[in-house]
This record gives sequence, structure tokens and C-alpha cells, in this order.
Amino acid sequence: MPRKLDLRYGRPVWFSYPSPSVPVGKLTRDVKTDVLIVGMGISGAMVAEALTRNGHSVICIDRRGPLRGSTAATTALVLFEIDQPLTLLSAMIGRAAAEQAWRRARLAVLNLCGRIAELDIHCNQASAQSLYLAGNALGPSELHDEVEARRRAGISATYLSRRQLIEKFSIERAAAILSHDNIALDPRRLTAGLLLKALARKARCYAPVEATAIEDNNEAIVASTSRGPTIAARHLVLATGYELADIVPAAAHRIASTWAIATSRQPHKLWPGAALIWEASEPYLYIRTTVDGRVICGGEDEDFTDEIRRDALTADKSARISEKLGRLFPKLNTLPEFAWAGSFGTTTTGLPYIGALPRHPRIHAVMGYGGNGITFSQIASEIVSASIAGRDDTDARLFAFKR
Repeated sequence: MPRKLDLRYGRPVWFSYPSPSVPVGKLTRDVKTDVLIVGMGISGAMVAEALTRNGHSVICIDRRGPLRGSTAATTALVLFEIDQPLTLLSAMIGRAAAEQAWRRARLAVLNLCGRIAELDIHCNQASAQSLYLAGNALGPSELHDEVEARRRAGISATYLSRRQLIEKFSIERAAAILSHDNIALDPRRLTAGLLLKALARKARCYAPVEATAIEDNNEAIVASTSRGPTIAARHLVLATGYELADIVPAAAHRIASTWAIATSRQPHKLWPGAALIWEASEPYLYIRTTVDGRVICGGEDEDFTDEIRRDALTADKSARISEKLGRLFPKLNTLPEFAWAGSFGTTTTGLPYIGALPRHPRIHAVMGYGGNGITFSQIASEIVSASIAGRDDTDARLFAFKR
């Protein structure tokens, strides 16, 4: 059923921080449930927590196991600022829809913060300012227009000139946009925490189990598995990340490759406020810090899916990222202590596709794309859980699959 990918290469920095183990069972017989979730990464975990909170019985399966896909490869800058600037997205899908997508992303980050606090999940979550630096895609005048577009949408943003950027953050760039209330976190700890909450509400997790075929009839959705037993469910949620199932339309979706590094701990060399940083450039860098003073920097994206080629480029890409980071922060030791590569999905607009599949109203796809994967996963958990509960989500049409 899934289009299999080797989703990451190298050793992501998150493996240096312990995360809770998630117990899984062996699937030895046919089982039934309200909702079957395929995938136990961040998206699957968010959906499982939301659905069990609403009282649904849930089964989660994963062909690898919990947290073993692309979740560990994310740099976990949880930004409400969508990869596609509001000015450009407005030209693509219209101003009203673009503004609503940005507002929903803003709400999603706030909602995620609330859920983490309510569930008491210890994932090193930290609120942070963010800086969107002028680059080869948007210069100072375009950033000024972007600030005005955000303000019209009711989203706070501050334009910083070159002088203000140097004075406040010791960063030498032509201009930047300053925003507030984004977050950084440990994605493995968050995912484990969410799955453990779902398990405490009697969710069942089986791994390694691969869904090999799906039968969608009037009475139930039945998934055949690599272990032999079948799983019958009223609803199916495909949270397979960038390994799209064959049943999912892929016309507007493509897989790209990215790379990231993490430095040694150097808390006394960080920039003021340790703001999250990303660039209005192509390709762009994205930068954050960890709670113990490492700097994580990713980017150098390439528009191809060949994992062998991606992995072979890791040493060269890591060196380039290290060099770019050093130009931005000359006092940092940018020598990578960790380096890794990953695959991620992109769409033309930068927005994800979330919701029921065309002609399959009880099969839902959850896909977080680009640099906003965790933010979009939160939105997906809200939209899908509402749909399964028979409620309307007013923003569902923004992310729906084309009919």
C-alpha cells in the first residue's frame, strides 16, 4: 500500500536526548476499532490523542515502530508563519483564503501550546521570537509589504531595518520581520508523550505492522496487514507522512530532500533572545537553539527524491550549512556534532492536504508539509477529529483534496 522511502540518514540530534518509550503489542488476530491510524509519528500521535480525548476507540500501526520515521529528522521550529509568505499565497489562492490559512496556523500553534501544558508533556517546549531575514526571494521592500499584509490579516509583525536588526540581535542583514509566540520543542518527546496519553485512554498500538491493502465497503474499512490479521474500522486515518499510500492523490505533491546540522553546546555564544531564524531565500536556512545551548541549522533543500544521492550529499551539504551559519554568526563554533538528511513533502502553495479522500469519505489523509509540518499536523488533528465526530470545521475547505 505505501510508497516506501528511506526517510532519513545520519544521526539527528534528538537521539542525544532521552525520550519515553512507547509500548507496542503484537498483532496476532483480527481486530476491530472505531478508527485505525496508519503511522506513529507526530501526525499520527496528534490524531490519536485528539480522537481518544473525544472517546473514540483507536488502533495505531506502523511498519517501523513509534517515532522511527521522519519525526526524528525535523528541526522542530514550530512556526505559525507559513513557508509561503502571505503576499505570495494571496496571489495564488486569493487574499481571504490566504489570510484565513495564516490565522489558522497561528491558532494551531496556540492550541498546541495549550495541549502540551494541559497534558503535562515534558518536551522542552519554549516560546520564542522569530526573525524572517531578507534574502534573494524577498528584499527589504517586499518584507515591508509582507508586514502590512499580515497586519491587515490581524497578525502582529514588526519590520526591522538593518540598523535595528544589528542593534537588537547582532545580525547583519538588510532587513527582517520580527514575530512572537512561535515555539521550539523536542519532537520525539512530544510524539512519545501524545502516544502515551492515547494509550492511557485504551488506544492500542501495534508494531511493526504494515498495512498492505485497504478494502473500503459500505460496512467497514478493512486493512490487510503484513502480519496476516486484518483490522476493521469505521474510519481510517493515513498519517504516513511523506510515504504516501497509493490511494492518496499525488498530483500536486512532490518529495524533496533537506539537510541539517547541530553544533556542540555553546550557550554563551548565542544571539540575543535565541530567536528562531529563517530566510526569505531560495534555498533558505532555518536556525534554532536547544535548551542546552546547541544550534540547529537546516536547509540547502534539493528538489529530488533519490535517497542514495541525498545521503551521499550529506557531508558536502553539512559543510555548506556550517559555512553559511558561520557567516551569519562569526562567533559561533559551527562545526557539526550531528549531521543528518531527510525527505519531506511539498505542494505548489505550501499548504498541506488534509481531510477525506475523493470518493472515500471515511478515509482521511493527514499530511504535514514543508517547514510547517508540526503546525500542519496540529491543524490536521483538529480537522480530522471534527470530521470523524460529524462536526464541521470551517477551515476544512482550505486544505481539502481537490474533488
